[in-house]
Amino acid sequence: MTTTDADTNGTAAAAAANPAPQPKTDPDTVTDHDRGIHGYAKQKDAHIKRLRRIEGQIRGLQRMLEEDVYCIDILTQVSASTKGLQSFALQLLEEHLRHCVADAAVKGPDAIDAKVQEATKAIERMLRT
Repeated sequence: MTTTDADTNGTAAAAAANPAPQPKTDPDTVTDHDRGIHGYAKQKDAHIKRLRRIEGQIRGLQRMLEEDVYCIDILTQVSASTKGLQSFALQLLEEHLRHCVADAAVKGPDAIDAKVQEATKAIERMLRT
């Protein structure tokens, strides 16, 4: 047996004998999330600005149809609008994970599982489009 083997075995045995302490969770803990503060709250103004830009793109699509613009040009604008919404959705999802799922971590394993399942279903819906 080498010194490295002894250290590895000793460390592994010590870790098994003394597992890392688990953070205490209290389901009654009140967090920002419980107060109705959502993950996007800090970026709300930027998100509204972004959605208004996308709204302008959609109105532009309507004008393009009214003005009988070439179909390929309209499709290009549809693609840009779609990408804008997808980008917005991904940003919102990231904020959800950082805020809401992190909040659930304070609540405990059941809350974490529920939020992860919720996020997974949201991702599934996004991928269907």
